[in-house]
Amino acid sequence: MAHYFTNDENLSHDIKKVNVLIHSINYYFYTDNGVFSKGELDFGTELLLNTFEYSFPQEKDFLDIGCGCGPIGIYASKLGFTVDMSDVNKRAMELSKRSLNEQKLKANVFESDAYESINNKYDYIVSNPPIRVGKEKLYEIIMGAKAYLKENGNLWIVVRKQQGAESLIRDMKDVYSTVDVVEKKKGFYIIRAK
Repeated sequence: MAHYFTNDENLSHDIKKVNVLIHSINYYFYTDNGVFSKGELDFGTELLLNTFEYSFPQEKDFLDIGCGCGPIGIYASKLGFTVDMSDVNKRAMELSKRSLNEQKLKANVFESDAYESINNKYDYIVSNPPIRVGKEKLYEIIMGAKAYLKENGNLWIVVRKQQGAESLIRDMKDVYSTVDVVEKKKGFYIIRAK
């Protein structure tokens, strides 16, 4: 079975448009077979976006790592951030580009396995990380973010309790100076690290 963090060029297409309203901001993104949360904005990402706090002005650098079909990065672009979006799934990246182009939004969408192709530092790194990719790659994404954050930068992630949120938080405290659970709802933890 193909996963959303792999590329299966033989997979059929079933593209759907998903309309979203977050903090009175309307936007949309496209989903398809072979990408995460096909056909809807998943609850974890929605909670993350509704909880995400940022400082004004928003002319800050923002990375959506593991962007999938783009709901986080597209929202950040709507807010006025300078946005980079990365993923390993080529289909997801094409969907992100299509959504951005149609809405006349700007973001740099590119392929990167974790931080392999990333050279910048960011005020915000925000992700609904691919838990099913395995602990080693997951920790590379979450713990590795520290090297790509600017001074006073923030990492924001969403993780389900049943997928190891509490042990992840304990491990993050060994890497980051501050780790806070900003919100808990329906078993999802919104975690901010500084």
